[in-house]
Order: sequence, then structure tokens, then C-alpha cells
Amino acid sequence: MGGKRSPARLVVALSVAGVLAIFLVYTALAGGGTPSLKPSQLAGHTGRVSLVGKVVGSVTGQSHSAAGMRFRVQDIGGKSAVPVVYHGSVPDLFRTGRDVVVDGRLRHGSFVAVPGTLVTKCPSKYTPKG
Repeated sequence: MGGKRSPARLVVALSVAGVLAIFLVYTALAGGGTPSLKPSQLAGHTGRVSLVGKVVGSVTGQSHSAAGMRFRVQDIGGKSAVPVVYHGSVPDLFRTGRDVVVDGRLRHGSFVAVPGTLVTKCPSKYTPKG
């Protein structure tokens, strides 16, 4: 008797695969996203967010030093800005005037970035097509 496999095993395996697929789709669409906020929207948010804006003013410090690199991010097309403290790799295109996205949390009036999450964005992505 060794040639037949139980159809119950197949049903159980397919059921487990179906539940896993539904879970993965749910977490991808609804569950695990980090909200993207402008500096003017940060007030009251205590969890991790993605800060989106334009680098303004001077950039000081070194990203790999204990104090970190410091700069300000302003709303794109707005006036609200927040100081950012960042540690980690800096993209080649990073500079004053560049649009960026960085993950982190607002702490005591400064945005403390998660190391390695700084990304520069092409400004043309934010301008309406004419």
C-alpha cells in the first residue's frame, strides 16, 4: 500500500497556502505602511513616519559622527520646516534644495531619522504636468 496519498493532506496544504496568501496581500495593502507626512503635518504624530520635503538652509555635521548630520526639511511649496538629525549613508544627490524622504520620529521638536533611510527624490515628480 504505499502508492496512494491522502486527499486530506492536499486539502490541508492548499488551505494553509490560501491563508498565507490572503495574509500577505492584507499586510501589503493595509497593514504595514509608514505614513508619509510633510513637516506641517508632524505635530501630534508619535510613531514612525516618512518625512517628505525639501532640504533648506545649511547642512552641518557628519552623518557618521556621534552628533550626526543636521539639516532642515521644509514643506514642498510651503513654509513649515523641521530640523532633522541623521546618521548613516548619504545619497550622492543630497544637497540643499533637493527633495528628500527620510523615516523617523519627531522628538523634542527635532525629527530623529532612522539610520540609512534618507532618499533623494527628483523634483520633477512633484511638479504638475502642464
